[in-house]
Amino acid sequence: MPDRAAFLQDPTHRVRLVYTPKHTSWLNQVEIWFGILVRRLRKRGSFTSVTELRQRIFAFIEYVNKTMAKPFKWTDAGRPLVA
Repeated sequence: MPDRAAFLQDPTHRVRLVYTPKHTSWLNQVEIWFGILVRRLRKRGSFTSVTELRQRIFAFIEYVNKTMAKPFKWTDAGRPLVA
């Protein structure tokens, strides 16, 4: 174990492994949201400027909030973290 910790903490390695704790499952929801944004807006869009892209993103968010938004159904038991 000490060898592995030393290896993973060596700043000269190009690859860095980061372990995400189980209680950070909300990050999955954020990744899902950005995946939807990329698939439905960015990949199919053609934008002439950053300003136009920004306007289209905000319009997409408004559309999604009005038509498709619904609360996420959490399934975690909500057990407290142990130090």
